[in-house]
Amino acid sequence: MSAIEVFADNLGNYLEPEQVNLVRRAYFYAEQAHDGQTRRSGEPYVTHPLAVANILADMHMDHQSLMAAMLHDVIEDTGIPKDALVEQFGDTVAELVDGVSKLTQMTFESKAEAQAENFQKMALAMARDIRVILVKLADRLHNMRTLGALAPEKRRRIAKETLEIYAPIANRLGMHSLSTEFEDLGFKAMYPMRSMLIDRAVRNARGNRKELLNRILESLQACLEREGLQGKVMGREKHLYGIYQKMRGKKKSFNEIMDVYAFRIIVDKPDTCYRVLGAVHSLYKPFPGRFKDYIAIPKANGYQSLHTTLFGMHGVPIEIQIRTDEMEELANNGIAAHWVYKSKDEVINGNHARTRQWLKSVLELQQNAGNSLEFIENVKIDLFPDEVYIFTPKGRIMELPKGSTPVDFAYAVHTDIGNSCIACRVNRRLAPLSEPLESGETVEIITAPGARPNPAWLSFVITGKARSNIRHFLKHQRHSESIALGERLLDKVLASFGTQLSEIPEARVQAVLTDCGMELMEDLLADIGLGNRMAYVVARRLLASEGGSEEEAQKVSPDNDSDSDEKPLAIRGTEGLVVSFARCCNPIPGDPIVGYLSSGKGMVIHQENCRNLADNRHNSEKILNLAWDKDVSGEFTVELRVELEHQRGIIAQLATGITVADASIDKISVDERDGRVSVVQLVVRVRDRLHLSQLIKRIRNLKGVMRITRLKN
Repeated sequence: MSAIEVFADNLGNYLEPEQVNLVRRAYFYAEQAHDGQTRRSGEPYVTHPLAVANILADMHMDHQSLMAAMLHDVIEDTGIPKDALVEQFGDTVAELVDGVSKLTQMTFESKAEAQAENFQKMALAMARDIRVILVKLADRLHNMRTLGALAPEKRRRIAKETLEIYAPIANRLGMHSLSTEFEDLGFKAMYPMRSMLIDRAVRNARGNRKELLNRILESLQACLEREGLQGKVMGREKHLYGIYQKMRGKKKSFNEIMDVYAFRIIVDKPDTCYRVLGAVHSLYKPFPGRFKDYIAIPKANGYQSLHTTLFGMHGVPIEIQIRTDEMEELANNGIAAHWVYKSKDEVINGNHARTRQWLKSVLELQQNAGNSLEFIENVKIDLFPDEVYIFTPKGRIMELPKGSTPVDFAYAVHTDIGNSCIACRVNRRLAPLSEPLESGETVEIITAPGARPNPAWLSFVITGKARSNIRHFLKHQRHSESIALGERLLDKVLASFGTQLSEIPEARVQAVLTDCGMELMEDLLADIGLGNRMAYVVARRLLASEGGSEEEAQKVSPDNDSDSDEKPLAIRGTEGLVVSFARCCNPIPGDPIVGYLSSGKGMVIHQENCRNLADNRHNSEKILNLAWDKDVSGEFTVELRVELEHQRGIIAQLATGITVADASIDKISVDERDGRVSVVQLVVRVRDRLHLSQLIKRIRNLKGVMRITRLKN
């Protein structure tokens, strides 16, 4: 019997005869299309699509997935267009084949940008039809099984790609057996020597452990029989890459990892799982804190099981997983098990809905990402979910990656809640927004209308959704603020020429925009606000006669000859991200100030006599006269140096004095100059110079304070 007939015969176990015939027809079409093509191993090329279809058939995938598997290289390798497949096999199969063909371009040889672009294509294809990625995973698995025919460098490249992208995707879709095989094959191709040594050590350890393993297995089986519980007990092998990762990540020796004996107990229904748990806990004492119930709270990829660790005979640790047949099928085949259990909606909808939810979040990340590299960075975080389970105040459970903070939680609940978050309560107590969350905690997010994301959040959030939404908001915010600042700067210069932007002819504005390579006036204003273009130069070009040269623009001069009459630009303190205060001199309201236009950053405000501006004084176009607005608001940073006599409790008195003066401390450091005198460096926040003088007066009146100075430069 030919290979296709054996395959078709096996399909008859779960597919209808007409569906089997469609799969058979797809095979013969592929055989004809690939006629004369061979693999690196010398076999006819059609053996590869047949092997891919076999992998999917083992998962009991539907007939359309199997047809797409047979045809997945036809568009790519034979020049047959997608339209021909639509005509022969219908839209669905042709779309699946087209989706898989687009993914085949993914390669690590290309630049990082191209690699990320391809990954984006994969995410979109997955979101349209999840079967695209299942066919691609099966295709990759067969390629990994037959890597031997390739050159070592190509083997390593494909293995790296598999470990970084495909194994995590298989895991994220709950396909444990596929993910494990990817990891072991990738490990073998990337590090052949390490893989061989661990494999040899595992074989030796298995021989030494056999007797004890059998005794534990028999005692577990006998325990179930005594309790009248039906269950199948089996030993569980640790896979090579898992051992290698534990040795590296947890700094454990091979013997420490192999000292743990692992078993799985498969039962008929969830209720029996808990009864078996009680039975094994009465047989051997459980390790405190090592029990996990993934049946009540499944993992993000749909995985369900009870996990417990016991003190076995002679004190050896025994890890036990207890689950039903359906849970076992879902653990091994994940989302693919959807097609097996589609009649049992309650089993499926949970797993399928989780995958859909994840794919939806991937699409959200793609829409908000600035570029494909940022997108792949965010998705890779989401592909390695070691979860914590957090409760909302109403008792809903949220799954988040380990190390997530309240800000990550806020964005997981809803983007708007993340954007307007100002504080949080963890288990009813106020907690910092940067505090990593632990499983079982209840988190309440406090929001405020008009609140906005803080750029500092990017230093501690870990979920892709939080990171991409914060970046997206700040980018948009920065753009609108830079337009507003650019408009103020340009209006100020045009006013000195006795005109304003609204009086300049539209044709002249368009001519200047074309010269600058821009379409919208907003883009030009944003460029001015960010310091990339000088408002003075743009104003001269706008005022030069239409078609006038740059030389003519140079001749345009302001109405007033001296800068002294020029009205300074008012600073309110609420300009946002494009106006910042120099850390070298920390200007505060009341200080004489100037602005320096820094390319890409916007305007940096310095004190008028700041030494760091000395080199730029000659560049008058970049230096702006500024004044504080009468309605200036906010808190401003000041650095103080306090010399005080070394005495008990003096630092506490100093901190109390600052708090009483209604100022806040950002940073404090103490340096003992000698046994008698301490020097305290303080970074405090004040409203203006009047507030600062009141603060200095209060500190000076403290007993033991010898000297206080404000530090500049």
